[in-house]
Amino acid sequence: MSTAEETAGGEVEPWEEVTPDAARRLLVAAVEAFAERGYHATTTRDIAGRAGMSPAALYIHYKTKEELLHRISRIGHDKALDILRTAARGEGGATERLADAVSSFVRWHAGRRTTARVVQYELDALGPDARAEILALRRQVDAEVRGIVEDGVASGEFQVLDVHGTTLAVLSLCIDVARWFNVNGPRTPEEVGALYADLVLRMVGAKQVPDAAQEDTP
Repeated sequence: MSTAEETAGGEVEPWEEVTPDAARRLLVAAVEAFAERGYHATTTRDIAGRAGMSPAALYIHYKTKEELLHRISRIGHDKALDILRTAARGEGGATERLADAVSSFVRWHAGRRTTARVVQYELDALGPDARAEILALRRQVDAEVRGIVEDGVASGEFQVLDVHGTTLAVLSLCIDVARWFNVNGPRTPEEVGALYADLVLRMVGAKQVPDAAQEDTP
């Protein structure tokens, strides 16, 4: 199993959005190569070799290396947005929803750390049109978290003076997990998610930290 397919829990990233199988294999190979070497240092020959295919075969499915990165980035940002949107529209008050959003977002960045590193840190390699599309998705991601924080301030659950700055800090904290998380480390993605949910609720001055935000924290 490739590192782009692994999670700490042994689950497999299906990439069911990508068909046929050859296109999926190339995408997984590109994730591994970009995460290991960086976008600019990776060649199409590197990607094809990792997928067990010829360089010519790559161009049947992707016109350019950038198209591969764009597809990876789009799928990853769609998933991130879905995670946060689901939490934002969940039951409970702002405290519970923010805890759910943070723990879920962190679990994804830990469990899908190889993919997440490419999704979050290779944005500048995209051309203007593709980059604009991904930035629009990032604004939606920001809006989902900011909306929960605003709800908490309005309800009196949170004490936040700078909603925009706090939202940025929360997202940065979550995203950075993909950079340092080690599957062989002392904590599981679930434990890190619980820890970060607890930290973020304290950051926003939540009046009461729910037990769910602490239940897996070592």
